[in-house]
Amino acid sequence: MGASVTADDELRRLVAVMHALRQGCPWDMQQTHSSLLHYLVEEAAEVVDAVETGTDDDLCEELGDLLLQIAFHAEIASERDAFTIDDVARGINDKLVARHPHVFAGEEAPDDLNATWEQRKKAEKNRTSSLDGIPVSLPVLARANKVLMRARTHDVPVDLPTEPIDEAAVGAGLLALASRAQASGIDPEQALRAALRDLEASIRAEGL
Repeated sequence: MGASVTADDELRRLVAVMHALRQGCPWDMQQTHSSLLHYLVEEAAEVVDAVETGTDDDLCEELGDLLLQIAFHAEIASERDAFTIDDVARGINDKLVARHPHVFAGEEAPDDLNATWEQRKKAEKNRTSSLDGIPVSLPVLARANKVLMRARTHDVPVDLPTEPIDEAAVGAGLLALASRAQASGIDPEQALRAALRDLEASIRAEGL
């Protein structure tokens, strides 16, 4: 029997397959980073669906589809000598090791891992605000959650409720607000975007 196939073998095979597609398939040859963006978003959403309502087989398949997007973007970048998939892997490996000295450098684990992670990111990227680096293209509710998390992690005073609430109550409350907004002719996402802009402006005005 031949040698068993390793994970590295399959990843190398994916790179080779992607390279062949870019050389021989008319559709793949035409794609750019920009043209692939909606596929990237769609595949990430399908991973979420697989986690929440699918099977292990579904999750394995959807993670593969998401991995394809990473390989596709890396292949396009390699064609203009920007970076390769090895550079992508090296970058995330180095980042994970640097941000986990309690795992890789024998340091004590910090009491607040989230706060320490954010502080290291801020230092690495020379960020001047707790809000720097939050993707503008995030869905507005996800962005609001990220803004609040960043603010609290960086000890920015935010005058908003903090009383504990369970998941069912959150879902019911959001649905009720969406229903009230719809009945009142208000776009709930637009209203949240406006409120979030005000919150972000107040945080930045304080230089935080």
